[in-house]
Amino acid sequence: MQSIRSKLSVLLIICSIIAITLITVFVNITVNSKFNEYMVDTQNKRYERIVSILQEIYKRDGKWTNDSGTELLHEAYMGNYCLTLLDKNKKSIWGMDPNDIKDKQHLNTMVVNEKGIYTSKRFEIKVNGEVVGYVDIGQYSSVLLSDEDVNFKLSINKSIITSGVITLFIIILISLYFSKKFSIPIKDVANLSVSLSKGNFNTKSSTKSNIEELENLRKSVNILAEKLKYQDMLRKRLVSDISHEIRAPLNVLQNNLEAIIDGLFPASTERLNYLNEEVVRFGRLLNNLDVLKEFEAESIKLNFGNVVLDELIQGICEEYYMTAKNKGIVLSYDFEPNQDYSLTGDKDKLKQVFINLISNALKFTTCNGKVLIKMYKNNENIIIEVEDNGIGIKEEDLPFIFERLYRGDKSRHEIEGSGIGLTIVKNIIQLHSGSIDVESKEGKGTKFKITLNK
Repeated sequence: MQSIRSKLSVLLIICSIIAITLITVFVNITVNSKFNEYMVDTQNKRYERIVSILQEIYKRDGKWTNDSGTELLHEAYMGNYCLTLLDKNKKSIWGMDPNDIKDKQHLNTMVVNEKGIYTSKRFEIKVNGEVVGYVDIGQYSSVLLSDEDVNFKLSINKSIITSGVITLFIIILISLYFSKKFSIPIKDVANLSVSLSKGNFNTKSSTKSNIEELENLRKSVNILAEKLKYQDMLRKRLVSDISHEIRAPLNVLQNNLEAIIDGLFPASTERLNYLNEEVVRFGRLLNNLDVLKEFEAESIKLNFGNVVLDELIQGICEEYYMTAKNKGIVLSYDFEPNQDYSLTGDKDKLKQVFINLISNALKFTTCNGKVLIKMYKNNENIIIEVEDNGIGIKEEDLPFIFERLYRGDKSRHEIEGSGIGLTIVKNIIQLHSGSIDVESKEGKGTKFKITLNK
């Protein structure tokens, strides 16, 4: 198997070679074609000039003689074309021998066909509209080229090929550079993925890229590694955490019952009520786990109907008013006026969401704190924000707060909770095709933002 860098380099080099080759061929064909057109046009003008000179000679002398136009012979010999002058009856007056130009030493560099196929064209010579003679112009190539013309064509072709080779070399260097820039972050992320697949969740990708998509990929894989690391830790802790949660009430029950049986404690109503509370707490934990299981299995059934959110949240705030007052916390709500906050949803489940968020805000906010619930509309969406100025959440804990059984730092462990409330909240919101986001700074407070579509 080849690496992505070698694959990308080969692909770029092949594409460059094909592109440069095509460009070189097309430019060469175009230049040669235009040059040949220029030479043909120059040759046609030569024909016209020869005919024009012979016309002037006939006008001057009034007839053809053996010397008529002989001054053209030297030029024709030097230009490698053959002239033959004929009268109006097509009888030869004078002419050149084609072998004279064929045997010239430098002719081989000036004809297209080395074997020399002789061709000639006959042109009429007219004076006052009457044909007075003919001139045959013959040559051993379709286009006559001088040494300068041939050298010019060769230099053009060499320049095109040289430019193509130099350009190709530069493009290969650029391709290798960019393939390296592309491949290094991708290779780093690929190696990280392999490490994650092997269960090594402590690795991170540190190779940054100035390409937005690659940088987003790197950050996403790093976040994935963090979540997998946490999930692995959670998996290892899950049995012990559940065992601890279950063992605590069972130990209380067992110790108290043994004490009662041994006669150390009397079986009083007060003590039996205390034991009953432990049983209830134990049952509540199991019920919460069952509820979480239903949500995660997506087997929960929702009873959809019309829900007026402002009335629902206002009622919850009134229920928690005394709790907030006893803790010295100001609980308030702020709804954007003259708006319809009704939507289709499960009223009981949505009530569970806001009860959980508001109770958490009160739980983690100290005396003289504030809890504010804001609600407003954004296009077809209803936005609800639950904000407090409590103890906040550590930045490293934020990606995991919606995970089941998650509980953050020590200060949060000191406050009673099962660690599944926010998991249930997120599942309910998702079942309503909504989203929930969180912003928090340790020691300054937390804000949950819920977006629901009407």
